[in-house]
Amino acid sequence: MTTVPTPDAGTSTPVTVCRLDELPEVGPAQADIHGHLIAIVRTEDGDVYAIDDTCTHANVSLSEGELDGCQLECWLHGSRFDVRTGDPSGLPATVPVATYPVTIEDGQVVVSVPAAFVPA
Repeated sequence: MTTVPTPDAGTSTPVTVCRLDELPEVGPAQADIHGHLIAIVRTEDGDVYAIDDTCTHANVSLSEGELDGCQLECWLHGSRFDVRTGDPSGLPATVPVATYPVTIEDGQVVVSVPAAFVPA
């Protein structure tokens, strides 16, 4: 399996994406962080995750897919990705998507993205 790098504290920049109450109660929403599309996903447990919004199999938006537990399914061919790890759990995808750390600060969803995503 190919490893997709996830940003670490030394190379990431926190970006406030939206208010928590702007997200669906359960499911994905798309965020554009300086031209990089991210799927922000809230699970039934209320946990919030961020992953690349592009399916590694078919190059389509994952935020348009359905969430089942912690599995986000691509709407086009049914590939499934674990929103906690980015690992594919259903064919035809075999390459994971990148994940990004999320914190909730004063009701705001903050995603730590690679510093290269944010213009200087």
